[in-house]
Amino acid sequence: MNQVAAAEPSSSRSADLLAGLSIAGLLLPEAVAYSSIAGLPPQAGVIALFAGLVCYGVIGRSRYAIVSATSSSAAVLAAASVAVSGGDPSLRAAFAALLVLMTGACFLLAGAARLGGISNLIAKPVLRGYAFGLALVIAVKQWPNLVGLAAKQSSFVPLVGELLQRVHEWHGASLGCGIAALLLLFLLERLRRLPGTLLVIVAGIAGSGWLAAHGVVLTGVIHLALSWAAPALPDRAQWLPDLELAAALMLILYAESYSSIRSFALKHGEPVAANRDLTALGVANVVSGLFHGMPVGAGYSGSSANEAAGAQSRLAGLTAAATVLVLVLTCLQWIERIPVPVLAAIVIHAVSKSLRLGVFAPYLKWRRDRLVALAAVLAVIALGVLNGLLVAIGFSLAMLLRTLATPRLSVLGRLSDSHDFVDIAQHPQALPPSGIMILRPEEPLFFANAEPMLALARQRVLMQADPRPPLATQSSVSCVVLSLEESPDLDSSALEALADFADWLHARNIELRVARLKDAVRQLLLIAALPQLPPPTLDYWSVEDAASGIETPSMVMAGIKR
Repeated sequence: MNQVAAAEPSSSRSADLLAGLSIAGLLLPEAVAYSSIAGLPPQAGVIALFAGLVCYGVIGRSRYAIVSATSSSAAVLAAASVAVSGGDPSLRAAFAALLVLMTGACFLLAGAARLGGISNLIAKPVLRGYAFGLALVIAVKQWPNLVGLAAKQSSFVPLVGELLQRVHEWHGASLGCGIAALLLLFLLERLRRLPGTLLVIVAGIAGSGWLAAHGVVLTGVIHLALSWAAPALPDRAQWLPDLELAAALMLILYAESYSSIRSFALKHGEPVAANRDLTALGVANVVSGLFHGMPVGAGYSGSSANEAAGAQSRLAGLTAAATVLVLVLTCLQWIERIPVPVLAAIVIHAVSKSLRLGVFAPYLKWRRDRLVALAAVLAVIALGVLNGLLVAIGFSLAMLLRTLATPRLSVLGRLSDSHDFVDIAQHPQALPPSGIMILRPEEPLFFANAEPMLALARQRVLMQADPRPPLATQSSVSCVVLSLEESPDLDSSALEALADFADWLHARNIELRVARLKDAVRQLLLIAALPQLPPPTLDYWSVEDAASGIETPSMVMAGIKR
């Protein structure tokens, strides 16, 4: 037994070492390539890679997460730094470092506040639509690098127009190199045991002399001398905009990271430590920002490559960091000779996994959130990667509020002789009790819908026993049962609307009973002490009890008789 137990950790360590060695060849060129997306020198991506792998490997929780620069964070950083710096390269680099540092601080504050569920603010359709639109934007913005063209436009639509107008200026050797690299990457991804990206990089370096002679641009000098410098603090008027940008970048990074981490945790039946991961990502971004690196997160492509390589623990990430360090120290001169079209091809290939229309098929089939996903795609294309995401999130919240604010009120009836009460509009065979109207709001009552919902309830009461014309009668309603099973809480607006509704019923000599209250709502109503809702009217735990007029324990104790 002891020998078997000793063999298992040894086998696990061997698997981690092999996984780390395998993914290092993928991570290093991607880090250099993502630097170009952010408009920063190549060393910014390499520094971010070290910071992410080491910090998360020491602090993080997931066995498979690979924390490094990601395409989405690079694109957001590029958009934010251009907007603030006005295109000045020196100001842009300084602001980028400050923004990464502030993003790390936001992560740390969120971790300290235990806001691990913050990624839920971005709905899945928004995230998928955003990923699709972002991948499209990144692919188009990498096309000038692939064809050797110095583009003048940076926005999506103008850039597409410029690329089409200047087709005759595309550099033939660069285009051939980029297309060959792209085709080779797609071909090699079918052979999972082969490190396709590394092979393409090696091929590009091998042919770099000939390509450079034919005008193909190479990566160029990479300065990796670490120089820590305290960031230049923004002006007083700039603090709030910078914090907003940092918070938005943190939200994007964490949504992407948590989605990746959670996917592999569910796949392997492991727990997720969201707050610990927030802290780990915060430390990684602070370290990266201090050394002028890029923002980092747990990207899905690197994490899936780590899992596929057989990683068993975070040792794989630390091994990858050590391997990258060795590669940088020994092969930096070769890394500097990677053709730029090859790096562009690597980026386009990496984001192509998000350019699949199949991700929207469930929303079309379910007929849910189609507009939200489409709005996210169009917002990113039209407004840019940062404003587009914020608009998409706002649109999804507006659609949610629209749904919740639309009053949907069911009138319930008893199904045959059973104890079940169902919506009579959906179940014509169900009949309401004589003289009693049972109403159920189908959305939680809150400030946006409480007044319209209870106004609709008044209309139902005025229609008397049944809203359906064939069953409508002239008999008056003597009791209204309001089932609040869908309301886990009530805000002050909902309380006031409920009090007004109770007064309206009382003025017409109609009794109000409230059924299926959550404990928190019942306690709130007891504290509110609404005159028309005394404690005995709140003790109906089922609709049947309320409709049958069964005496509650509170009624018995208070001596109230029906």
